[in-house]
Amino acid sequence: MSPISSTADARTGIAGRAAAVLLLLGALAYTAWVLELVSTTGLDPVRAYVSELAAADQPLGGLFRATDLVAGLLVLAGALTALATARRRPWTVAGLCALALFGAATVLDSRLPLSCAPTSDPVCAARETAGLVPATHTAHAVSSTLAMLGALAALVLLTVAARRYGHWPALARLGPPLVLAELLATVWTLAEVAVLTAGRDTWALGVGQRLQVLLVALYLAVLAGCLARGARRGAPADTPAVPQDLPRGAS
Repeated sequence: MSPISSTADARTGIAGRAAAVLLLLGALAYTAWVLELVSTTGLDPVRAYVSELAAADQPLGGLFRATDLVAGLLVLAGALTALATARRRPWTVAGLCALALFGAATVLDSRLPLSCAPTSDPVCAARETAGLVPATHTAHAVSSTLAMLGALAALVLLTVAARRYGHWPALARLGPPLVLAELLATVWTLAEVAVLTAGRDTWALGVGQRLQVLLVALYLAVLAGCLARGARRGAPADTPAVPQDLPRGAS
């Protein structure tokens, strides 16, 4: 192996490890909402949106807005770092771009907090229904939707990439059940949102949404582990774990 090749492999390995660390830290920051289990928030985790923890009028709102900001920045940086070292395989590139969108939208989400918590504050709910809340409520809904669409797209695309190209064996194995669980949690959450929008009481909106974000964090952790293993070989982010790609039909 030439010195130039060795240097390139070393740089690739460093970048891969950096991407893995960034994504793992992002996953941890994205689960900061679990602090509600050991602190007094005044919100019912079974019914409340996760975003309500970061509302402007909540006692710990500043903390949760900060952790959302950090999570978004870390995931965005991790996705871009992995993208810079990845081979130009379309499914991988598309998945990492979707992951970058998720990170960027999460950053935006943290800067557009709700002004109050509609599921626990009847006055807030009435003002929201009457359209008397700040425009940040609508902007927050848009940024949250973009974040979840980016996360869903990343989960699907990167799982397809792992199975199609033969890299990231752990993601190829664990990705499909995680994607299925995420889709089910998303359907659950959307159904509960529809019920709430119709003016009826929700059963477990908070549970569905917390399951959504927990599964995204778990997926990020698995992806980080795959990138770290690849980095130890000094290989690009999406280099197969075997000498050549798996056949198209392999799983």
